[in-house]
Amino acid sequence: MSRIIGYARVSTEDQNLDLQKIAIEKYANEQGMNLVLYVEKISTRKMDRSELNHALKAAAPGDRFVVYKLDRLARSTKELYQLTDEMAKRQVDFVSIHDSFDTTTPTGRAMFGMLAVFAEFERDIIQQRTKAGLEAARKRGRIGGRPAIDPDTKRRIAKLFQSGESASDIAKEYEIGRSTVYKILKEKQV
Repeated sequence: MSRIIGYARVSTEDQNLDLQKIAIEKYANEQGMNLVLYVEKISTRKMDRSELNHALKAAAPGDRFVVYKLDRLARSTKELYQLTDEMAKRQVDFVSIHDSFDTTTPTGRAMFGMLAVFAEFERDIIQQRTKAGLEAARKRGRIGGRPAIDPDTKRRIAKLFQSGESASDIAKEYEIGRSTVYKILKEKQV
């Protein structure tokens, strides 16, 4: 039997989830479907939104994934498209109550197609800005990347490693990656 997989989120502990929960519960009742609701208080900037991950895993073919507003689910058009595309591949419909976005309708599916176009457009704009920024920096004489490690520091790193210090400890001390330590050791043939 198809279910509603609801997801409600606020960014901070002092914000209230009631409006979202009530709207999702009302939608489930109107559709006559059972509701499994996942809620969390976490910023979309956090990559590990555990309740969102649980909700996505729980959604099975024929289920509807329901949010109150699109911004409760994703922080960008690209991320929204990736999440909804994954749902579509798994035959899970998607509904955003406030935004009237519903992939169970022809209009909603058309909007989903437009969302894909906007996600690609957003990706292209980001790439163009990045290229333009790098070009502008080059014109100002900046090359980018991390500053080079001077030969004296490289010798000290090699000596520390030879004296028994671990690559991890050296990396922490010099605020560089462990792989950089190994790269220096290979360069110095240690």
